[in-house]
Amino acid sequence: MPENSPVLVDLKFIPREVEEGLKCAFPGREVINLADPAQKTRDLSNIAYAVVWKSDPDLFSRAPDLKVVFSGGAGVDHVLTLPGLPDVPLVRFVDRSLTTRMSEWIVLQCLLHLRQYRAYEAQASARVWQDLSQPEAADITVGVMGLGVLGQDAIRKLQVMGFKVAGWSRSAKALDGVETFDATQLDTFLTKTDFLVGLLPLTAETRGLFNASLFAKLSRKGPFGAPVFINGGRGGSQVGADIVAALRDGTLFGASLDVFEEEPLPSDSPFWDMANVFVTPHVAASSDVRALFTHVEEQIDRFERGQPLQHLVDRKAGY
Repeated sequence: MPENSPVLVDLKFIPREVEEGLKCAFPGREVINLADPAQKTRDLSNIAYAVVWKSDPDLFSRAPDLKVVFSGGAGVDHVLTLPGLPDVPLVRFVDRSLTTRMSEWIVLQCLLHLRQYRAYEAQASARVWQDLSQPEAADITVGVMGLGVLGQDAIRKLQVMGFKVAGWSRSAKALDGVETFDATQLDTFLTKTDFLVGLLPLTAETRGLFNASLFAKLSRKGPFGAPVFINGGRGGSQVGADIVAALRDGTLFGASLDVFEEEPLPSDSPFWDMANVFVTPHVAASSDVRALFTHVEEQIDRFERGQPLQHLVDRKAGY
């Protein structure tokens, strides 16, 4: 492997943002950006590092000498399922900007439902002047499922806004000032939760977890008489048909969805037209490309100095 190995970039992001981000990235190294048509047929042997997001299925067969693979996002399920993934360290993206973006989205969605924004939008379109119930944040318990970096930051910022919070994770975690629950206490956690926030990785255990059975266990004691579901984690963790049914029969008061089982969301999906649903196109925590490349540079430097890589993925756990 030559010194200063090239860096392979296969990111299905906005191409111009990747190009701009690469202008000052990886000084002293060649960068092979597979979004560039001229690079498509390059020989990818003798390359140690790859930065990937929804990569081409033949990537790893074409790049047989990789030493480290870097995910372009916080999630890694898309990498773990790629054909031929080599048995090398896999590093997920952890960055202040990505974390902050996710927390902003979660707080925004909670506030939109709290203040009945969609109902007021409809009234404005009909030129109706009518006051609706206006609970405050302290009247709502937001239950966050997934207590990693993203979940813990979201909880802190929800607390700043005055929401009561609770947290759930597969294994027990202690957070100052927050009631937390583990896998054996899921039902207890759900009965306390008015707004449910999903920030779980996609694993065999979480696939389809957000379904009719789970929604039926959520609190009915909140000011709206039915809970709200907010998912910024992974589309595979939810059952879309069950969400639609729950919204239509009143099991759910509303939903905010950034992720879906099929993406892009099909044009005939009922979610587009449901009055109490906010849809965003998997952008709750879009990666800042410059921050991503800085993160990769730092980890490569650690690797080449013989220091341990940070934010390594546990492949058995799936995150």
